[in-house]
This record gives sequence, structure tokens and C-alpha cells, in this order.
Amino acid sequence: MTFDFSVITSHMSDILSGFGTTLVATAISCLFGMGLGLIVALGLTAKSRIFRYPVRLYVEVIRTTPFLIQLFLLYYGGPSIGLYLEPLQAGIIGLAIYGSAYYAEIFRAGFQSIPKGHLEVAQMMGFSHVQMIWRIQIPQMMVLIVPALVNTSIILGKETAVLSIVTVPELTFVLTGIGSETYAYAETLLVLSIAYLIMAEATSRLGLRAEKRLSKYMER
Repeated sequence: MTFDFSVITSHMSDILSGFGTTLVATAISCLFGMGLGLIVALGLTAKSRIFRYPVRLYVEVIRTTPFLIQLFLLYYGGPSIGLYLEPLQAGIIGLAIYGSAYYAEIFRAGFQSIPKGHLEVAQMMGFSHVQMIWRIQIPQMMVLIVPALVNTSIILGKETAVLSIVTVPELTFVLTGIGSETYAYAETLLVLSIAYLIMAEATSRLGLRAEKRLSKYMER
């Protein structure tokens, strides 16, 4: 079996464009997913059942249904309620919602890992609930949850491949299209695998650097 990578080089501009779309979709969905996940985690750890139960239902529904189904509901079902989204918009929003349920569980575990004594001292010092969250809980738990956040972000990055089904011109869409046109399936799939490997490795290394910096900050 021989590989003909001239197919790849001749379509390099399209491949780079698709790779850029994949990176953008991953970065934005991870950021918004973390933000939404933090809000959801606050609901999961709320004392009131009025807040806690609906949020728990949200998390369970998102985590127990396939992302593909969620994406179809958002993109194809959205117009029935007046929600019209471009493919990339639907993809990013869908990924952010999907990721938020997993990020929320990570943040919830982080909140619960903080020793109660630290919170009691903060209360004695007159800290408000919001101040305790931002100045005590979040800084302390971030050191512990960075690896889990990184793993979830890597998973979201790989899930961008699903966006090709709703015609988002990301890397999988571009390379499978090239493979269909040229029948160079082995070459295009190999490049696709390498690209996702590079993304995962880069995300992992960024996570390690963030973890080291946070550890040094907490040691001060």
C-alpha cells in the first residue's frame, strides 16, 4: 500500500481553513461551556431544592443523551420555535451546552473538596457568599480540577468532528470531502488523526503549564 500525499498538499489551503474552524469551535465552546458549567455547579451545590433539582435534571439529560441528537434538536428543531442558527453557531452552542454538564460536575467536586474550616474562617472574617466563592473556593479548587478540565476540553475538541454532519466546514468535513473527491481515504484519515492528536497534545501541555502556575500561586 502506497500513500500519495500530493492530494494533501494540493488542498492545503482548504485543510488549514478547516483546522482553523475546528480550533475556533473548540476554544469558544470550551470557554462558554466552562462559564455555563460554573453557574450550573453553583446550582448543584445550592442548599435549596428549588434550585438544585432542576439543575440536576439538566445535567443528567445532557450527559445521558448523545451529542449528535442534541445537535440535531438545536439545528433542525430550532426553526420550529423560531430559532434559526447557522451551522457553526449551532455547533458552538451545542458543544458549549454539552460540555457544560461535564464541566459542572468537575466544578461541583471542586467546591466540595474545599475544607469546611476554610469557609468557616472566611465567614468569621466577614466574607459574603460571593466573596467566598471567588476569593476562597475557586482559587483553591482550580489547582485540583485542572487535569479534569483539560480532559473534558480534549473530549470537546474531538466532538467537533460531529459538526461535519450539519455541514460545518471544520477539519473532518473538509478532509472527508477531499477523500470522497479523490478516493484518497487513507491519506485524508491519517492526516485527520494526526491533527486531532496534535490538538489533544497541545491542550494537555497547556493544562500542565496552567497547573504549575496555579500551584506556584497557591504556595505564595
